[in-house]
Amino acid sequence: MATSIQPLGQRVLVKRLEEEETSAGGIIIPDSAKEKPQEAEVITIGTGGKDDNGNDITFNVKVGDTVLISKYGGTDVKLDGIDYLILMESDILGVLA
Repeated sequence: MATSIQPLGQRVLVKRLEEEETSAGGIIIPDSAKEKPQEAEVITIGTGGKDDNGNDITFNVKVGDTVLISKYGGTDVKLDGIDYLILMESDILGVLA
């Protein structure tokens, strides 16, 4: 998926994965009662950076990874009607297998 946003530095552009709209008991959960999903797909990674010694910093995530993110971190952005989130790679809690 191509986007017109290129994150800078150690930032990552992700798209939150939608949660189920019905509970285990079959009850439909309205949008206003849903929590923000903590799973997201990595769409684009940033330009990277340099450490204190001038060496390149490598990313631990790659495009297409499903990651676990905090509920309230990052900056929400909307592009072509799709909601994305830009956050620092260090704010990613883990990569889901």
